[in-house]
Amino acid sequence: MATERPSFELAKGINGLDKIVLRESRGRSAEVYLYGGHVTSWKNENGEELLYLSSKAIFKPPKPIRGGIPLCFPQFSNLGTLESHGFARNRIWEVDANPPPLPSNSSSNGFVDLILRPTEDDLKTWPHNFEFRLRVALGSEGELTLTSRIRNTNSDGKQFTFTFAYHTYFSVSDISEVRVEGLETLDYLDNLKNRERFTEQGDAITFESEIDKIYLSTPTKIAILDHEKKRTFVVRKDGLADAVVWNPWDKKSKSISDLGDEDYKQMLCVEAAAIERPITLKPGEEWKGRLELSAVPSSYSSGQLDPKKVLQ
Repeated sequence: MATERPSFELAKGINGLDKIVLRESRGRSAEVYLYGGHVTSWKNENGEELLYLSSKAIFKPPKPIRGGIPLCFPQFSNLGTLESHGFARNRIWEVDANPPPLPSNSSSNGFVDLILRPTEDDLKTWPHNFEFRLRVALGSEGELTLTSRIRNTNSDGKQFTFTFAYHTYFSVSDISEVRVEGLETLDYLDNLKNRERFTEQGDAITFESEIDKIYLSTPTKIAILDHEKKRTFVVRKDGLADAVVWNPWDKKSKSISDLGDEDYKQMLCVEAAAIERPITLKPGEEWKGRLELSAVPSSYSSGQLDPKKVLQ
């Protein structure tokens, strides 16, 4: 087996921030900013952007970038004492020139390995040594894979516990024409109702008002059907039991300074996450969480799709 060599280019992005560009032979691409280890772009062979990036995104540290795939670590939302969603998304990551091998069963045209270690300031607010390795890979069929490996490198024998999410913003044609399949009949915590626990009713999730729910014990595959674009996003995940579904709708959008007032119509967050059961690592232990995104044409016209076919 030939050793994989990363294939990427380093470029200057918005406001001079460093970014990595991955390209695939048929014109597909992805971009990752070293600021936040943050994927900001994923394009198909037609050059269409598949991720949503806010029209008002601020590319100025320490403000996190609104859109793309923010990394929430070591804390999801306000579930702890740290700043919301933790600090990984507003630190400068480094290219990892010599990462440990990562077995892969998919062929990737381009990938990059990044690494984050805590700063002295981070250790004051979250006193744990860690190595967070992230591989971003663009596959031969255009699929985008993010693999996170988080290791406890404490030398004092102390374990640590964290929550995590890939806070993915998908680009959609019209939120009212979108449905999410694969989360039916599951329990969820409703963030709009003090995280009270409910059970999802109905055959698919559709959108007509603000939603902010943490679905629990979710399947490894979830489908997002965009009726107008005749496109289905398939989310595959490993090591991430939960899935957050979020759209701020009109009123909340107006209160978010780096989000355009009408942007909520063209975005949907479906986030692979580990929230209900936080991850605990002893020194030397490593956790791995993998996300694979693909976009496939929907061959349906009535708005009905056989989810069994997509979710197989």
